[in-house]
Amino acid sequence: MDAVRVALQVVLIVSGLFLVMLILMHKGKGGGLSDMFGGGVSSSLGGSSIAERNLNRITVGVGVLWFATIVGLGLVERFA
Repeated sequence: MDAVRVALQVVLIVSGLFLVMLILMHKGKGGGLSDMFGGGVSSSLGGSSIAERNLNRITVGVGVLWFATIVGLGLVERFA
C-alpha cells in the first residue's frame, strides 16, 4: 500500500501545481487581483475563444483529477 500512497501523493503534488498554473493562465474578467498584477493590459495573444474554451476544459479535467486523487488518498488512509 505504500507504493500506492506515494504514487497518489506524487500525482496530487503535480496536478496541484499544474492546476495553479492553468488558473493563472486564464484571462482576467476585469477588476480584482488579475488587474493588480498586470492583467489589465489588453493583448491579442491568447484572445481566441477556442483557446479559452480549451483552457477551461483542461482546467476542469485537472481539477477533477486533483479531487479524485484526494479521495483516493483518503480511502487508502482509511482502509490501509
